[in-house]
Amino acid sequence: MVAVPTYDFRVPKGLKRFYGDGDLHFITASCYRREPLLGTANRKDLFLKVLEQVRQRYQFVVVGYVVMPEHFHLLISEPERANPSVVIQALKLGVVRRLFLTPKAPEQRAVKLFDNFTLQHFWQRRFYDFNVWSAHKHREKLRYIHRNPIKRGLAETPDQWKWSSFRAYAFGETGPVVVNDWSAVKIKIRAA
Repeated sequence: MVAVPTYDFRVPKGLKRFYGDGDLHFITASCYRREPLLGTANRKDLFLKVLEQVRQRYQFVVVGYVVMPEHFHLLISEPERANPSVVIQALKLGVVRRLFLTPKAPEQRAVKLFDNFTLQHFWQRRFYDFNVWSAHKHREKLRYIHRNPIKRGLAETPDQWKWSSFRAYAFGETGPVVVNDWSAVKIKIRAA
């Protein structure tokens, strides 16, 4: 008998977000009930296109990213415009709007995924945000991001997963999302 993983979809109440100190933010957000709604290459490509548009609009640095079939991880700076919560809201909304033109009638807004399966939601509510304030945590989170597809058995090596920032680091490749462009961001130095 194979053990099937179960997920707790609840987000703890009373979570506090800490913005304004210039920290990096390790962000995780999931598709609704961790369904593989980003499971196709086209959907992952669209997600990255929208991420780049949101990056430009809100002026933040993408330090690392990975798009998985049912969730994504980002390591980003604080945006010059707004805050990470607004960025994630714009990203999620941008993906859904491009995937599913939203008609006015509620019954037309339901997403038809398969012949016998209709989905009312695309994203799980809220998201996880961890403030990355040390070089050690920065390396740890970036490694986690790049190794996630290998851990899940989606690729044998990080360079095989094209929906990640790994190739920007390993080979200097320019991908669909600009990585580590600090030119538009004011750097805040925290006293030790």
